[in-house]
Amino acid sequence: MISSGDETIFAGAGAAGLDRSAAGAMLRLVITGSVDDGKSTLIGRLLYDTKQILVDQLEALRTASERRNGGRGLDLSLLTDGLRAEREQGITIDVAYRYFQTPHRKFIIADTPGHERYTRNMVTGASTGDLAVILIDARKGVVEQTRRHAFIASLLGIRHLVVCVNKMDLVEYAQARFEQVEREFREFCARLETTDVTFIPIAAVSGENVVDRSQHMGWYQGPALLYHLEHVHIASDRNLIDCRFPVQWVIRPGQVAGQGVGPTQWPGAGLGAERGRGNGHRHYRAYAGQIAAGVFRPGEPVLVLPSGEETRIASVESFDGSLPEACAPMSIALRLEDDLDVSRGDMICRPHNRPTVDSHIEAIVCWMADEPVVKGRVYAIKHTTRSARAAVEEVRYRIDVNTLHRDENARELALNDIGRMRLRTTVPLIFDEYRRNRTTGSFILIDEATNGTVGAGMIIEAHMEPVSAERPEVTWDARRLARAGRWALLGQRGATVWLTGLPASGKSTIAGALEERLARDGYRAYRLDGDNLRYGLNSDLGFEPGDRAENIRRVAHVASLFADAGTIAIVSVISPYAVDRQLARSIHDRGELEFLEVFVDTPLEECERRDPKGLYARARGGKLRGFTGVDAPYEAPRDADVELRPCEEPIEELIERLVAALRARGVV
Repeated sequence: MISSGDETIFAGAGAAGLDRSAAGAMLRLVITGSVDDGKSTLIGRLLYDTKQILVDQLEALRTASERRNGGRGLDLSLLTDGLRAEREQGITIDVAYRYFQTPHRKFIIADTPGHERYTRNMVTGASTGDLAVILIDARKGVVEQTRRHAFIASLLGIRHLVVCVNKMDLVEYAQARFEQVEREFREFCARLETTDVTFIPIAAVSGENVVDRSQHMGWYQGPALLYHLEHVHIASDRNLIDCRFPVQWVIRPGQVAGQGVGPTQWPGAGLGAERGRGNGHRHYRAYAGQIAAGVFRPGEPVLVLPSGEETRIASVESFDGSLPEACAPMSIALRLEDDLDVSRGDMICRPHNRPTVDSHIEAIVCWMADEPVVKGRVYAIKHTTRSARAAVEEVRYRIDVNTLHRDENARELALNDIGRMRLRTTVPLIFDEYRRNRTTGSFILIDEATNGTVGAGMIIEAHMEPVSAERPEVTWDARRLARAGRWALLGQRGATVWLTGLPASGKSTIAGALEERLARDGYRAYRLDGDNLRYGLNSDLGFEPGDRAENIRRVAHVASLFADAGTIAIVSVISPYAVDRQLARSIHDRGELEFLEVFVDTPLEECERRDPKGLYARARGGKLRGFTGVDAPYEAPRDADVELRPCEEPIEELIERLVAALRARGVV
């Protein structure tokens, strides 16, 4: 979603509360094109010819038209050019929305600006669209803004394009001119990810081929624009496979939607009490929000991210009561069978169909601020119902929307530029690729000083498997020997045991003992020690926060490759930050590999007493900066899979506990 403050203006906005049939009937379309191609006139014609204009609106339109054109008929563009500056300049500046309906379908129209200066407004208006109508002046043909708007529509995931070649009356309704414009557009469109493209010749001023068929273009055998809009099939565009439910708020007794109102004002609260889940309303607890994708039904298993806890849906509830099922984009409340720690920003999904949980993302961003974005800047980021801060780690390239070429030398994005960048967030985001889910794959960046929206982003992927800007030909090679077959041949499953703790807590000692025990038992195991890896693979990294994060990223990838190969990777690294450990887990989760986080919980005093390398003494003496536990923080895991306390148990018992944990997961 793109949002400024609390106002939602990106994918997923505005459709709350629709049932499945209504969602299928509603068509969100965006009208775009270059300046003076007739966008506002076309919308006015649609409204006028379908008799959607009220009497008082029609009188005001007549008055405004008389004042503007001296009695030469109605100027239908004035219906949507609402700003005084728009009427004076004769161009669209802001995004204007209009609603109308016919017996076949309901419509929401977004009239977007055509001028290059207002590209950011076009992105805003098009972000929720199911279909884009691109107007082309028959006299001018395909121009720069035509290509720009087609590219943005494709970028935003709009699957259906209707190219209206307008002002055919000014070229004497020539079929040859229409076909020439069609060829020009198809040549450019072939490089876009858009397959459903329809071409219609129209004259918006007189209404030809808009609502009714034209009498002057008998050579055109296709439908009029309105007929096509009424019958275009968009139901299959909705993702009903990947269940995604971002939690917006928690409904508790005495609190609904963040207000101090009684639970009886949400009918589901009464239902919860009637089913005997507790004593009255006091025990009612549900999680409300808007479904981003998929279908949710009572009794089905679900997973809560980022915690990873599993349960089942007790009931699906709306304001009108319980539902047998609910789908995107309905706004509902879910009650779960178990009392879990679920908060705003969490995601409810299927156990075996999870989104990515990561703090590193690659995204295509449309920049909306006068001040350029450069490497190192930090912004607030809003993604679904989760908020965080994001640092720009790199501007990869800028896209030339006319040629679709990449400017690899670009190191910043200016106003209205579109390019690719790498971001790192302070807390993990729970997302899908934008092409898979427009709601969970989009975000906005906000200037914390002004609270203004400065960028709209579409997530390409997590940063763990990047496509290099210098080597875009590099792709992941799927092996002929699948994992299941490899593990069957080896007679062993792979996994990663990730030991984290303070320096000198005993991680390496435990890792070495576990490696030896597994090897003696006939299992393939290998210890990936943090110091050992810094001798080679990570020898170019220091100990600054950025280098530490990169160190963990590399180690996690190496461990996942070992696990995929059927080896038990035993990682012993300090990994002091929770976000980096979550990154390591997400790499394995995405690959469906077992990841066992082990917290070696040794008190700081004992670690300092041991101090085998003398590092604590050097840090206390001011000779070593940024040392974990002294002048750099260590964020202890709150919910590690295994907690070990070497000061309280002998190492033999610690190893037995780790082997038992691996056995419980079916690894050994």
